[in-house]
Amino acid sequence: MSKTNAISGQPESLRERKRRETHDRLVKNGLKLFMEKGFEATTLDAIAAAAGISRRTFFYYFKSKEDILLAQEGSGFSQALRTAMLEESTDQTPIKAARQCLIKLASRYESQQSIVVDRLLRSTEALRARKEALFADMEQTLYEAMTELWPQQVERDVLRLAAMMAIGTLRLALDQWRAEEARHRLEDYLLRYFTYLEGCL
Repeated sequence: MSKTNAISGQPESLRERKRRETHDRLVKNGLKLFMEKGFEATTLDAIAAAAGISRRTFFYYFKSKEDILLAQEGSGFSQALRTAMLEESTDQTPIKAARQCLIKLASRYESQQSIVVDRLLRSTEALRARKEALFADMEQTLYEAMTELWPQQVERDVLRLAAMMAIGTLRLALDQWRAEEARHRLEDYLLRYFTYLEGCL
C-alpha cells in the first residue's frame, strides 16, 4: 500500500518513496553503528556504506551525522505535537490542553531506541546544545498551535508563557523518568509535575 505525502496528502510518487526509504535506511543504519561503535568512532563513510549509498549522496539527506540523531529524536514529534494540540478543546485552559496533549504523546519517548538516542545526545557538549534546540522548537510549535486554537480569546503572551511552562514540565518529567531508569511510565511523571505546576498558578 502506497503512503501519502505528509504535506500534499496525495499518494507519494516513486521518487518520493525512494527518497523516504533511503532517508529511513540512513537513520536505521546510522543508529545501529552508533550503538555498536559509539558516536565519535562512527564515520560518515561507514554510515553511507551501510545504507548502500555514496558519501556524496549522504549529504543530499543530512548535513552531518548529528542530524541523524536529531532526525530520530524528533521523529515527527513536532508535527505530532501540533496535531495533538489542535485536537484539544478550547473549553479548558491552555496549560491543561498542553498537559493532555503531552500525555497522549508520552509513549513516543518510551521505546528502547529513543532511550539510546537520548543517551547519545547527552554524550557531548555539542550534541547537548543540539538537543536544547529541539526543545526550543517544540515550544515554538506548541505556541503556534495555541495561537490557532485561541486566536483572539487569549493574549499571545499568555499562550507563549503556557507553551514555555508545558515544555519545561516535559523536560523535568523526562529528566526524572531517566534518573529513575524508567521505573514508572513517563505519563506518571508528567501528571506529577503538571500537578505541581498547577498548584503554583
